[in-house]
Amino acid sequence: MSDDLSTDVWDQELSELFLRIGGRFTRVEPRRRMRDYVRGLLGPVGRKNSWQLAEYAGHQAPHGLQHLLAGSRWDADEVRDDLQAYAAEQLGSPDGVFIIDDTGFVKKGTVSAGVQRQYSGTAGRTENCQIGVFAAYATSRGHALVDRELYLPKSWTDDRERCQAARIPDERAFATKGELARAMITRALASPLPIAWVTADSAYGQDSHFRRFLEDAQLSYVVAVPKSQQVHGPRIDHLITQAPPEAWQRLSAGSGAKGERLYDWAAARLPAVWEFDGDEPVRQHWMLARRSIARPDEIAYYLACAPLEATVADLVRVAGCRWKIEECFQSAKNECGLDQYEVRRYVGWYRHITLAMLAHTFLAALAAQEREKGEAISTRPTSWTSRRPRSAVCWQLDPATILRTAATQ
Repeated sequence: MSDDLSTDVWDQELSELFLRIGGRFTRVEPRRRMRDYVRGLLGPVGRKNSWQLAEYAGHQAPHGLQHLLAGSRWDADEVRDDLQAYAAEQLGSPDGVFIIDDTGFVKKGTVSAGVQRQYSGTAGRTENCQIGVFAAYATSRGHALVDRELYLPKSWTDDRERCQAARIPDERAFATKGELARAMITRALASPLPIAWVTADSAYGQDSHFRRFLEDAQLSYVVAVPKSQQVHGPRIDHLITQAPPEAWQRLSAGSGAKGERLYDWAAARLPAVWEFDGDEPVRQHWMLARRSIARPDEIAYYLACAPLEATVADLVRVAGCRWKIEECFQSAKNECGLDQYEVRRYVGWYRHITLAMLAHTFLAALAAQEREKGEAISTRPTSWTSRRPRSAVCWQLDPATILRTAATQ
């Protein structure tokens, strides 16, 4: 494709996206500023704050773009809803995976909404930062960030004067990260996004309320849990030691920057744990372990609730899909300025983050279109969670083994 044609396609797709969300901005000025802001987020701008975005757009000063984030009348949640509809059209698939994770935004001072010294997985240590809980959507067509919530520690929600200074709504009370995640999943189920699976790391997976919520919503899941996670009494790591050697199999958890992500996996169906639709079982519970090939002592653990026809390969694929939100964080920060904001107030955070997510989803949609143009049409479509051999084995974890393991602890 020539550069001119690529530019034409880019401009046309971006214009169509702007038309989709333009109705959320009832006045011409904020609508134009929104377009300039998103174009800047997508452009070759060194640091994507209001000053440099304004310079890139040809504005004499940043005040217009700052007003877009702080003072204009528009609802970032409505733009998020449009973003989800756009992602469903561009990336949607019936076996889509909804991925939950959080990321930190290192900040100075004490006045930015939600900021305090807290653990940041991004930095790998306790930092003065804000924490955002995010959701990504992934299919074989691509993946993108589709929802977000700002985590507010109790040091904030218990101090209403501080909240008022940061323009945090009075109705915004303390909510755990798991509760924020459940709110995003509830919204997604009401959106056009087709979702079959949910995956998350152990911070969310170890929460029994989170898992029960997914089951009540009739969603299948594969979630990481700590090695101390109890399964019918015994710890999951102790149960995994009962796996016979032949239960371990080498499978790919998906492709990465260096090729297929290969690990040794062991999986067991949990006895007598079913979900029923009337008298018919529709889902069964599993436990799963992932062992490093190079460092066999490194083992990660998972709990799953999956359709009866699901295979070990399916579970492995969904578990590996959690890395896609890490890829989203990296690309959204590097390419769309997700973390380069200089707003302090609550509304400004949501507005910048939402527009950065919109820019990121636009890039994911364009990449999906290019891939699909270059791929040969298959006469036998295959589920993206079932590309590994379906002969992958599991072992049946019987009640006697569970009781014997519990007795030894």
